[in-house]
Amino acid sequence: MPVLHSPRRDVRLLLVLLTAAALHTAPAAAAADEPGWTAEPAAGTAAARPGGARPYFYLEGAPAAVLEDRLALTNTTDQERTVTLRGADAYNTADGALAVRPAAPADGAASPPADGAAPADGAGSWFSFGAGATVKIPPRTRAVVPFTVTVPPASSPGDHPAAVIAAEAGREVGVRVHLRVSGPTLAALTVEDVAVRGRGAAPVVAYTLVNRGNVALAPELDVRAEGVFGEVPGRGPRAVPVELLPGQRVELTEPWLGAPVLDRVRVTVTVTAPGGARAAGAASAWFVPWRAAGWTGLGLLGLGGTALGALFLVRGRRPRRGAADGGADGGPSGTPGATTPAPEHELTGASR
Repeated sequence: MPVLHSPRRDVRLLLVLLTAAALHTAPAAAAADEPGWTAEPAAGTAAARPGGARPYFYLEGAPAAVLEDRLALTNTTDQERTVTLRGADAYNTADGALAVRPAAPADGAASPPADGAAPADGAGSWFSFGAGATVKIPPRTRAVVPFTVTVPPASSPGDHPAAVIAAEAGREVGVRVHLRVSGPTLAALTVEDVAVRGRGAAPVVAYTLVNRGNVALAPELDVRAEGVFGEVPGRGPRAVPVELLPGQRVELTEPWLGAPVLDRVRVTVTVTAPGGARAAGAASAWFVPWRAAGWTGLGLLGLGGTALGALFLVRGRRPRRGAADGGADGGPSGTPGATTPAPEHELTGASR
């Protein structure tokens, strides 16, 4: 006997089938998004993690030194991969994220630096992969590629952030390189453009950090506020989730959950970093509940209008003095200015 499905049951069956299809195709879609190969520092004596794995490269040397290390490329697919390698300068974007300079155009012309990027002769140009700049990796194979970093003789001391970029068919994988040139180091920064933006339930404290030294900084932030009625709750010390590279400028905001409702405050932003870096900036701001003030103003305006209308109404109903006195030309006798005296009465109320 055939079973007849109701429309509601058909819809439920369709949803179950669509969910199953989505779960079946999700791994395939995720696999399609993966490049099919990985790039990481090769294990060595400088391993920073158990098992020999390193999260990034760390290289240090004097000017004119030639530094060496190795990159490991692993092909996780069943087909050969062709990967190209290059060095790149690292920099902070305006919001503090880390980025690298794009590859030079195919015609060999120097590409203009992005906002905050290092110049074209930055640390990215110090890398050399020799014959390994283009690597063919057989299926299910791991290839180790050596490279060198030649520090120019006139290089300034301090950090020169860079990265090794592996690319294939438009996909790129970057591996951080913490590169330091030996010499005196300076940790210094400034706090600029402090301002309070927004009011009500979601005000924020905006500020700009500038690394004035020659080493990367891990800043810590402290926001304090002083109002007319005393200290206002601010934001206690906390780490800023930004690695501020030398010479870079970033614009950040900090939520202010303890902002007052009605007050005039002075907000002070203090930033510190390892190495003795410390700086502060301040700004003043008014906090006024404009909606409540607007309704109060309308109420006072309405009350004033009502009082004024009542005053005019009372003055309009008051009799003129001339009419109440019998007229300006005289009383009943016709004598100008004469008035008729009011009748007198005994205390008992009897008339005379």
